[in-house]
Amino acid sequence: MSARRTSRNSAVAARGATPRTNASSGSRIVGAPVPPLVPDSGPVPVLCVGEAPGPRGADKSGVPFFGDRAGLPLYRALVAADACTLPPQLETLPWDGAVFAAEGLRPLLRGVAVGNAFPCCPTNDGQRFRAPSRAELQSRENRERLRRELDALASRGLSIVLALGRVATDTLQSVVAEHVERWPNLRIVSVPHPSAQGLLSAAPERGKGARLADLAAAWEANLAQIVRASREAP
Repeated sequence: MSARRTSRNSAVAARGATPRTNASSGSRIVGAPVPPLVPDSGPVPVLCVGEAPGPRGADKSGVPFFGDRAGLPLYRALVAADACTLPPQLETLPWDGAVFAAEGLRPLLRGVAVGNAFPCCPTNDGQRFRAPSRAELQSRENRERLRRELDALASRGLSIVLALGRVATDTLQSVVAEHVERWPNLRIVSVPHPSAQGLLSAAPERGKGARLADLAAAWEANLAQIVRASREAP
């Protein structure tokens, strides 16, 4: 990676640690399906899967985790693993999905894809986010969608799924177990979700006395190491 690209992405990642208030706060949830973000070319040995698009990030940007608060540690980790280039404009913009969509900005991935266990931002009234229900996650439509996405990535060398959080882990394990003959060598590795709740829940004594910034930094370093090793594996 060039020094210029490293500098740009380091600056963006550092600035993203303390994002400005989201411009899209309080706006209606779009609720449209958010497809996985996949590199345009080359092998894709790694897939990171979250729970569902967030209301202020992916729901507005149309890109998984892009603008979600939990997306900050994820994309910082991918940048550290040399698996992602972030648009340089992010240095001067709030971390906000609606802003990114208006500016036509998207991350550029290498060797890794990013998606969600459920494709839409769940809501009952178009205003408030809720977690996807088990019925939604295990519906035939959603399971078939995940199967198609895994099939497409398997054709490009997918070898490991990093399931971010319990919901993503349970959903992906269920789908893979049903079709184990399709992907006999596919591994699912459960990783804590990078949200504040996920980081605190996974920390010793549920994060008592820990600084959230330190937990996020440790999470990023661990994920970057896994992604880097998986991309370099023969």
